[in-house]
Parts: sequence; structure tokens; C-alpha cells
Amino acid sequence: MRRPAFRRSRGDGPFRFLSTASGIVLLVIMAAIGVFLVVKAIPALQANTSHFLTELTWNPNATQPVFGIGALAFGTLISSFIALIIATPVAVGVALFISHYAPRRLASALGYLVDLLAAVPSVVYGLWGVAFLVPFMLSPSSFLNKYFAWIPIFGGDQVVGKSMLTASLVLAIMILPIIAAISREVFLQAPRIQEEAALALGATRWEMIRMAVLPFGRPGVITAALLGLGRAMGETIAVALIFPATFTISFRILSANGNSIAANIANGFGEATPIGRGALIASGLVLFLITLLVNTAARLVIARRKEYARAAA
Repeated sequence: MRRPAFRRSRGDGPFRFLSTASGIVLLVIMAAIGVFLVVKAIPALQANTSHFLTELTWNPNATQPVFGIGALAFGTLISSFIALIIATPVAVGVALFISHYAPRRLASALGYLVDLLAAVPSVVYGLWGVAFLVPFMLSPSSFLNKYFAWIPIFGGDQVVGKSMLTASLVLAIMILPIIAAISREVFLQAPRIQEEAALALGATRWEMIRMAVLPFGRPGVITAALLGLGRAMGETIAVALIFPATFTISFRILSANGNSIAANIANGFGEATPIGRGALIASGLVLFLITLLVNTAARLVIARRKEYARAAA
């Protein structure tokens, strides 16, 4: 099918040039970041005396540098996935309430509040987590450890406030506005005719949402969750203030275990030697590639749905 012919104006040429140039500049910046990380990381990787991807020790400032991202990558992925599991159901519920349940004035106010939460600096979340959430989590963590220790993740002999669970809760609160805002916009785009048809056939509001809204919005919700996951994995200051900063691999999320690539960079960059800075940059390169893969996966999910692919094209 041929596209309809549009009347050209004088501004079409400059606008097309600026749009194309902006896209090219963005690609150049991404490539420059990747090249910079690779160039700065190579000397440290050559000086490393252990396997970078599997080593658990992090001591790049030693005479014989020994460092690896095994524990850091584990902590990054586990804390981010726990945050995603906590945040996604709540965010979807908030989005559905704003889009299909709340009165118009209340929906507008809640939508504005959700957008405002996404703009709060991460250091504020981190300070709130340290001052309030860390001492507050001692009691719930002790309860989980006492009655649910038979579940491996809640086991352990030591329960602390600065744990992976606390860091994951802070990350969940940080990514919740992103997932909720995107999901809300997706639910509002659901075909109105299908919603009205479901209601005309006698469906309740929840049945209408389950049959007409959720199937349509599923790819958008998945995409929102993946974008939130990318945000969680790249978060630095908030988790740097809360993580115990250990270099061990443990599934016990209530104990003093856990660290992440971003938090380790924030904590160690100031006192690092040249080799140490190169090691931190190498870990940043791994995080850069992981987040790039996550965002690519989100794009592929959008491309599978014609309605979203047409809007994104």
C-alpha cells in the first residue's frame, strides 16, 4: 500500500536534517562511551591476575591486582530482580486505578504525583533508606527469619537492617513511578470500542479490564518493567548508602551480604589507583552492556505489537 503524498513546505528539509543529525549524534555518543570504557579498561584487565568474570575478590589496588565482578554482578542482578518483583504488581495496580477506577480529578492528581516521584533525586531515596528504612526493616526481617527460615532466602544466623532486601525495597520504590507511568499511558490507549463491547455484554469492570485492557497492555507493561529493571541495575548512590558492601555470593537476603557494580564504583573510585580506576571502569563496561541488552529487549517487545511498533516507528 502506497503512503499518501504530503504537501512539502520550506521547513521540511531543515527539520529532516536536524532529526537525522540528532539520531546520528546519539549513536556516535553511545559508540564513544563504549570505546572510552574499553580503552580505559584494557590496562587493568591485562594487569589482573585472576578471571575478571568469575573472581569474587575485589583488590585491584594491590601489588598483584586481583579483582572480578562475580559477586558484584550477582548482587546487581538479584537486587534488581527482587525490586522488579516487588514494584511491578504495585505499579500495575496504581496504573489501573488511575486509568479506569479513579474519578477524573483524583486520577489527574495521582498521575501528577506519580510523575513527580520519578523526578526525586536518588540520593534522597538513599538518605531516606538509611535514616528510616534500615532501622525499620530490623523487625520485619527478624519475623521473616524466625518463621520462614525454611525458605533459603530468609535463612541465616544474622539479621541486619543493611541487607539486600532493604536495598531491593529502595530500588522498588525508585522504579515504581517509571513502571506505573508507562503502564498508565498504555492502559489509556486500550481500544475504547472493545471496553464498551465487554461492558455491553454484561461484564463487570474487572472482567472488562481482564479481557480488553490487560491483553492489549501486556507488551507495554513488560516493556515498562524492563526499563525499570535497567534503572534499578544502574542505580548508584541509593544502593551505595544501603548495601553492606561485601564481596560474597549468597541468596540470604536478610544477612549482611550484597553489593552491586554501581555501588562499588561509587564507593571505590575516589581512593582507587590507576589500575583500580581501570578495574572500576571495566566493571562499568559490563554494566553498560547489561543495561544495553535490557533496553534492547524492551524495544523488541514493543516491536512485536503492531500498535506500539507503528507508534515507535
